[in-house]
Amino acid sequence: MPVPVPQQRSAPAAETSHGDLTLLVIEDDPAGTTITVPELSAAAGTRVRIRTARNPPAAGRLPPADVDSIRLARARPPRGGGGGPATPTADAGTSGAGTGTADSGSPPEPVSERAGELAALTHVLGIAPLHAVLALTAQDDTELAAEAVRVGAQDYLFRGELDARVLSRAIRYAVERKRADIAQHQLTESRLRAQENARLERGLLPTPLLDGSGLSFAARYRPGRSRALLGGDFYDVVRTPDGTVHAMIGDVCGHGPDEAALGVELRIAWRALTLAGLCGDELLSTLQQVLEHERQSEEIFATLCTVDIAPDGRRAGLCLAGHPAPLLARHGLPARLLPYQDGGPALGLLPRARWPRRQVELGGAWSLMLYTDGLIEGRVGSGGSERLGQDGMVAMVNSRLEQGLAGEELLEAAVAEVRELNGGELTDDVAVLLLGRDPERIRRWGGSAPRSHPASVDRPPSPPVRAAGAQRPPL
Repeated sequence: MPVPVPQQRSAPAAETSHGDLTLLVIEDDPAGTTITVPELSAAAGTRVRIRTARNPPAAGRLPPADVDSIRLARARPPRGGGGGPATPTADAGTSGAGTGTADSGSPPEPVSERAGELAALTHVLGIAPLHAVLALTAQDDTELAAEAVRVGAQDYLFRGELDARVLSRAIRYAVERKRADIAQHQLTESRLRAQENARLERGLLPTPLLDGSGLSFAARYRPGRSRALLGGDFYDVVRTPDGTVHAMIGDVCGHGPDEAALGVELRIAWRALTLAGLCGDELLSTLQQVLEHERQSEEIFATLCTVDIAPDGRRAGLCLAGHPAPLLARHGLPARLLPYQDGGPALGLLPRARWPRRQVELGGAWSLMLYTDGLIEGRVGSGGSERLGQDGMVAMVNSRLEQGLAGEELLEAAVAEVRELNGGELTDDVAVLLLGRDPERIRRWGGSAPRSHPASVDRPPSPPVRAAGAQRPPL
């Protein structure tokens, strides 16, 4: 016998719209007439279409469009006995949400009577994990009903109390609860995935190797991608055994996950090649080979700026590969851009390009700021039609220097002001690093600086503790 739902006129299948509900009855005796629930249709504001299937395999052969809304199934008692109550199962859903399958059939030989009674429900849950499930039990069998909910059903019904009103409530409740369960599961998975990505991206950010150099270090990093910690910008700073400090900052065109991965590869390659003794044109030529091999398209290129600071800290070699020139501030003088006329092309543009190395004088006390174009390409002005540009950045930094800002405070204020001038979040990645030399500070630390730390993402790290009366570096 089918589930005893009041029988009245059924809505023709042709009248059933995409948002209407379908009731699939799976039974051992399909001789019963089609069951309709007009009261349910009136309460829900939709029509209900009825389908029947002789057994679960027959139900599985129905077209998805015929079974994706609501199904109600009835199971017979476990095989090998007949004394136990039947355990019909049903599931409900909406075609718009992609939920609503149910299945039922003859369970395998049960290990116990209760296990056999739940076998049909377990079968339904196994083949339809994304659908709401209702369990139909014998009258007053509350223990079996509670067990059905515990193993995965969204609700249960007692056969003797089944009518249109109760069925309408149960279907609505089961569908909404399943939707909430799926949403919660997806949210949990998303959070776990975000945590894993965050741990991975933090691990890919560089740890400066500056011990014994006597130089100060600060950095600020802000990816342009939403909810990301890593973008296409990259940087690194290392000190080689001969005492030379090498600094690099670069930018892969674009700011998606592929560009971020390529930026990490280039940074790691740069560190390995630098520690192996390469510098200047030879280093950049090798990096271009890495880029050409690893990029997904020939249109991908990367800009790069490298600086190698002599062991005495007073001179540096500069190489530019299509990248903005660094900003240098000497003690007591305004910040200015280093020469950039002799720079070479970006990596990946010309197959046999050359990148001349230019010697620059730093002086005794100085600060050097390397940055990516995300810092200078933000909009300014009321109409937002103009870019900040390098000249605007220099003026902004000098204004902050006049206010007495330096180090992390200066970088944080600069990025915040660029964002404010842009009228909101910057769409491009931003990376800024600051190297400084202060003879007073070097003497105070006995010829070396405190241990450097990786740059902060989204918020800067705490500035190093300064001794009372210590003079700040120019930047």
